Amino acid sequence: MKLNFKKPQGLTLPVKLFKLLNAEIVKSAIAIASHNALTFNFRDTDYSAISGGYHPVEIRVERIGNNHKPDYWQLVYITDFSYQGAPYPELVKEVDVCFVNQRVYSLYGGNLSNYQGQALLSLFISNFIEYHTMDTYEVSISFD
Repeated sequence: MKLNFKKPQGLTLPVKLFKLLNAEIVKSAIAIASHNALTFNFRDTDYSAISGGYHPVEIRVERIGNNHKPDYWQLVYITDFSYQGAPYPELVKEVDVCFVNQRVYSLYGGNLSNYQGQALLSLFISNFIEYHTMDTYEVSISFD
């Protein structure tokens, strides 16, 4: 089954991202009809604070509407995590995109202006899609 996305207003995303998410739904064979929210987790199993690797990425989508057909899904957030801190590094949000509030946050820049946020989002999503194409991630999907 395929997710019918309501494209976010204000933050531009490539069609490839929506195709990628739909491809993962098809691979997982999750019956989305009975769920109202999905969380996609993309993990590089070799990523560590010491050796680095590809940052974990989490994407949340939620069903919108009042049971009207067709159902639409909207992106809620996309978050990129990285290890930070010494001597005991922890995973923290390095890039956090909130589509509900149309805000882009960077660990090193705080909340970004619309222009800076769109520039970072475009670069981040472009890289994420390429890394996914290279099969760097193990993908899991949880649902509510």
